[in-house]
Amino acid sequence: MNDFTGLTEDDLLVLLQQDKLSAFKEIYRRYWKKLYGDAYKRLKNKELCEEVVQEIFSNLWHKRHTLQVNTTIAGYLHLAVLNQVVDQYRKQTIRAKHTEAFKLLSTEADNGTEDAIILRDLTQTLETEISHLPDKCRSVFELSRKQYKSNKEIAQLLGISEKTVENQITKAIKRLRMSLSHHLLLILAALLPKFF
Repeated sequence: MNDFTGLTEDDLLVLLQQDKLSAFKEIYRRYWKKLYGDAYKRLKNKELCEEVVQEIFSNLWHKRHTLQVNTTIAGYLHLAVLNQVVDQYRKQTIRAKHTEAFKLLSTEADNGTEDAIILRDLTQTLETEISHLPDKCRSVFELSRKQYKSNKEIAQLLGISEKTVENQITKAIKRLRMSLSHHLLLILAALLPKFF
């Protein structure tokens, strides 16, 4: 029996379960186009639809001995398409979530690097500006801000009054604020997008 085109679905199913490759080929010939169309209506992707149909027919052949067809082969295959489409949507959703998570982590890592560079540049600029302060002013400022000495301790160390220490610190802060103001604007501009 070489011509399977006139066989019913039930006959094809029996022959398929008996390992008749010609029965499988006839089922494929009858339904692949319809299955592809069903998949394409939902997925709108040629390669993905071909993959879905291939998977359905591959499963049909591999499960031919344990196949439980409660309706018709056409109904069984149509349901298989729907299940494959749902699986594809699920995979796409998972992929999208992973992609979004990766982008978020990547952005956070990028921001961490950017923040470190900004901090390093600001620290270098601050050190440069401190080095340009007058000697007495620089000494008082460094004892106060780097060595965390109190105004009284600085006054005793340098042999000057506490009022002079206060004046020198105020003078240093004003000069640094003026010389670093453009750097602070750049930092604010870099940080603002994170908050909006």
